[in-house]
Amino acid sequence: SSDEFLFAGGRYQWTPELATSYYYGGLDGIYTQHLVNLVHQLPLGEGQSFKSDIRFARSSDDGGSNVDNDAFGALFTYRLGAQSFTAGYQHLSGDTGFAYIAGADNALINLVQINDFGNQDERSWQLRYDFDFAALGVPGLTFMTRYLSGDNVDRGAGLSEGKTWERNTDLAYVVQSGPLKNLGLRLRNATTRSNIGADLDENR
Repeated sequence: SSDEFLFAGGRYQWTPELATSYYYGGLDGIYTQHLVNLVHQLPLGEGQSFKSDIRFARSSDDGGSNVDNDAFGALFTYRLGAQSFTAGYQHLSGDTGFAYIAGADNALINLVQINDFGNQDERSWQLRYDFDFAALGVPGLTFMTRYLSGDNVDRGAGLSEGKTWERNTDLAYVVQSGPLKNLGLRLRNATTRSNIGADLDENR
């Protein structure tokens, strides 16, 4: 156990289109973690853009664990008017899965409603679609759906590779005027199937 967590870092906006960041986290006596991130937004013309989000994290033992993990992730989003199309890939390597404090969000691009696809040696990808109904005259209403699949999880000697898939769908609305202006409502549905964890169907 540890009673001290250190965190430091920063983000720099090189141009209106390009930003990089570096963060350090350390759970004293347990593990240390270095995270670098590059985000680039490429304008492609009226109502169009292409966004790249590249992340790398190195986690290692700090004396009280066996943590050893490299995590690479790349997320690419093409926006065309009210629609966005996203594809992502994540690859973990090392002797353990990705380390983070339970209950906290982590830096993995495939952290979604139920899973984070952060197991030892796991490879995962996602496809995502977003739509903003303001284009159809309903400002504040948005829709998102995505599918993720992971495999190659090291389950130990003599066991087959671990596999997981997850599907998410969100419908959200933000009140645009009146006494409830800016009140947000969101309906979330998720389904996951896996041979390394529970099969779940969830609504929030």
